[in-house]
Amino acid sequence: MLKHEDNERVTRVSKGTPMGDLFRRYWQPAILSGELPEKDGPPVRVRLLGENLLAFRDTDGEVGLVDALCPHRRAAMFFGRNEECGIRCAYHGWKFDRHGNCTDMPSEPVGTPLQAKVKIKAYPTVEKGGVVWTYMGPKEQQPAPPDYEWLRAPAKNRFVSKTWEDCNWLQAMEGGLDTAHSSFVHNEFIGNSNSLRNQDRSPSIEVERTDYGYYYVSTRRLLDGSNFVRLYHYVMPNQQMRSGTVKFLKGAGDEDPHAVPKIDGHLWVPVDDEHTFVYNWTCAVGDEGFPEGYVDRWESFMGRGKEDLIPGTYQLKRNLSNDYMIDRELQRTKTYSGIKGLNTQDYALQEGMGPIVDRSEEFLGTSDRAIVAMRRMLIEATKTVENGGRAPAAEPEAYRTIRPVDRILPGDVAWKDAFKSEMVARW
Repeated sequence: MLKHEDNERVTRVSKGTPMGDLFRRYWQPAILSGELPEKDGPPVRVRLLGENLLAFRDTDGEVGLVDALCPHRRAAMFFGRNEECGIRCAYHGWKFDRHGNCTDMPSEPVGTPLQAKVKIKAYPTVEKGGVVWTYMGPKEQQPAPPDYEWLRAPAKNRFVSKTWEDCNWLQAMEGGLDTAHSSFVHNEFIGNSNSLRNQDRSPSIEVERTDYGYYYVSTRRLLDGSNFVRLYHYVMPNQQMRSGTVKFLKGAGDEDPHAVPKIDGHLWVPVDDEHTFVYNWTCAVGDEGFPEGYVDRWESFMGRGKEDLIPGTYQLKRNLSNDYMIDRELQRTKTYSGIKGLNTQDYALQEGMGPIVDRSEEFLGTSDRAIVAMRRMLIEATKTVENGGRAPAAEPEAYRTIRPVDRILPGDVAWKDAFKSEMVARW
C-alpha cells in the first residue's frame, strides 16, 4: 500500500508536480509519425502531461510541437495555416516555426521590434521507430535521443500502435508489470492443462535493480518438471519490455498468435492525470520479419485492431460505457474474463478501478514484488530531481543493450546461465 501523499506524488503529472517534473526529464512519445503523413499537412492536437499542444509537419518534413494557443490573443492554432516552414495563426496571421520563433507578423508595422520578442512555446522533437518523441524538460538536462533496441530494428521487423485508456498512467503500467494476473484475466483456456498459464498460477518472482530500472523474472513450474521462465525489463519511468517466443498453449500450430518469435512492450504515456495513451510496440526477432498479415492478426488478438477502435479515434469500442461487451456465457464456459481482446481485458480491470485508484486501501502479496520495487524507484527518482539531481536512466547508455527473454527450461537449468547471451540486444 502507499500513503496518500505518496500516491499523489507518483500519479499527478502536470508541470510543477514531482512526477510531472520527472517525466519531463525523459523523451516521451508525442504522436505516431503516421498521424502526420505529409509536409504542410493538417496539424494534429496533442495533449501530453496535462499540456495542450499542436503537432505539425513543416515544409522540410520536420515535426514541430508547439503550444495549442497563439501567444498573441490565445486563439487556437489548430485552425491555422501550415505553410512555408511554419504554422500561421488564422486570427491575425502571426507565424511561428517549429522552434517557436515568430517569422512573420503581418498585422503589425513592418520591422516591428515586437516580432523578435514574441515566441510560442515549442518542444524539441525527434522521429525514431515510427514515433515522434519530444523532450519537455529543462534544456540543460536534455538527454540524447531515445535508443531502445526496437527503435533500431529494421522497419519490416517492427510495428507500433497506440490506444487510449481512461485512467491514470500508473495503474495502467502496473497492470503491465504484473505477471501473475496473466493466469487469470488473460486465461483463454480455462480447464485446459496444456495452457502454460494454468499449470502454475503462482509464479515465483525475482526483481533485480539495474541502471535503467530493473529486470524481473517470473518462473512457472510446469507439470513435466520443466520451468517456463520469462525475463521482463522495466525501463524508467514508464516502459515495459517482454519476450514472446513461447506459445502459451502447448501443441498449438502456427495459427497461434504467439507463433512468431518476437519481443514487445508498452509505453504508458500520461495525457493528463486521468487519461493515458498506451504505445504498443512489437518486433519480430527473425531475419525475415513479420509474415504477411501477421501484425493485423496480432493487433486483433490483443483487442486493438482497426475493427476494434471507434472510427477516427484510438479508443476501443469495447469500453467502460458498455462494460467491455462482457459475455457471461463465454466467461462461464471458456475464458476467465468473458471479454475479448487481451488488452481490452487489461483496460476493464484498470479503468474499472476509477480514474486514480486509492492505493492506501491495498493489501499486497508476494506476486506484487515488481510493483512495489517500481513504486519505490519512482518515489526515489522524484526526490532526486527535486533535490537538483539528474533523472536516472534518461541517457541511452543505461538501456540500449538490453533485451527480454522467455523460454521453457529443464528443471535443473538455471535461467541466468541459459539466458546470459540472449539478454543482449541484437540490433
